[in-house]
Amino acid sequence: MATEVVVPTLGESITEATLGEWLKQPGDAVAVDEPIASLETDKVSVEVPSPVAGVMGQHAVEVGATVEVGAMLATIEAGDGAPAKTPAAEPAVTASPATSAPAAAAAPSGDAAAALSPSVRRAVLEHGVDPSTIQGTGKDGRLTKEDVAAAASAKPSASAPATQPVAAAPAPTGGRKEERVKMTRLRQTIAKRLKEAQNTAAMLTTFNDVDMTAVIEARAKYKDLFEKKHGVRLGFMGFFVKAATMALKDIPSVNASIEGDEIVYHDYADISVAVSAPNGLVVPVIRDAQDLSVAGIEKTIGDFGKRAKDGTLKMDEMKGGTFTISNGGVFGSLMSTPIINPPQSAVLGLHRIEERPVVVNGQVVVRPMMYLALSYDHRLIDGREAVTFLVALKNAIEDPTRILIDL
Repeated sequence: MATEVVVPTLGESITEATLGEWLKQPGDAVAVDEPIASLETDKVSVEVPSPVAGVMGQHAVEVGATVEVGAMLATIEAGDGAPAKTPAAEPAVTASPATSAPAAAAAPSGDAAAALSPSVRRAVLEHGVDPSTIQGTGKDGRLTKEDVAAAASAKPSASAPATQPVAAAPAPTGGRKEERVKMTRLRQTIAKRLKEAQNTAAMLTTFNDVDMTAVIEARAKYKDLFEKKHGVRLGFMGFFVKAATMALKDIPSVNASIEGDEIVYHDYADISVAVSAPNGLVVPVIRDAQDLSVAGIEKTIGDFGKRAKDGTLKMDEMKGGTFTISNGGVFGSLMSTPIINPPQSAVLGLHRIEERPVVVNGQVVVRPMMYLALSYDHRLIDGREAVTFLVALKNAIEDPTRILIDL
């Protein structure tokens, strides 16, 4: 007897999703609650668990198809597919690098290709690597784009002979290639919201810079003790989030939003932090950040980062938020003008730390400096308030004692 697997309820106001990838193939053994497919919604990827144990039946929809809540995805047949799955899977993995590595590097096929998400499959083709030789770091050992890129960069000499003929093959045709890839639902939503922000808000960006000497020294002095006590590394974001909550208390309009003809002021700071996920940046929210210690903030951010990579963030964790902090510095950005995340009225952009000459007490010295950028909705926030916010943030970072005594 077959059991239907349907698209689960995806959250408030979300009625459809896109099938991102199949995690189980027909004939595979499936345990109760084991993920069999991944769905992409407007905000996050959601794994679909099997309601029963048995054998994976036929797929009812293809990867990339749009499905509505309640629609059938596949069936689970009665029985045990483990004996059939093990012999089939083991030879495929062990034989691939020995007998068909060039073919696998050029275009993974069969079970190997089915196990790869579309973005990972594109990365495999671009880098010309054999996916069966790469150790995955994603959920359940699945490959990520970062795994593929790392494997490609780690084999400068060994990979060249294998990939050179593949790269040279298209040359005789004299043609130039193009690839069209449908935007993911998440990317479509990001594009829509960012354009909406530009069309609605009267956006303006103001800049300042901050001397990171004190924070760097504090981090170097206490990072080992901090990690030993709290089980998480001491980063820079904990300082910036805590300093931002203090500045938001002093300048409440930066933490406010416009709803119709009303201004909504919040007596709490729900800080949205941009973290990297396989399909792009996601923005989970640190609730009541004003009540958390630096350690509590670092623990929350670390948990968000890990679950974003695994694709296990919940949609409720990305709703709301009164203020956003985006750290482009981790990617090497020197300066940027971040875009507001509606209905929020401001976003803080952090950038890379760079040693620059500055004047201190009449002397030119070299200090580790970072540019800060605050983009804000000028309909609600005046220039004086934006500048005052950045100065308060700068003062707290340059003298972290202020954070301890709430000054």
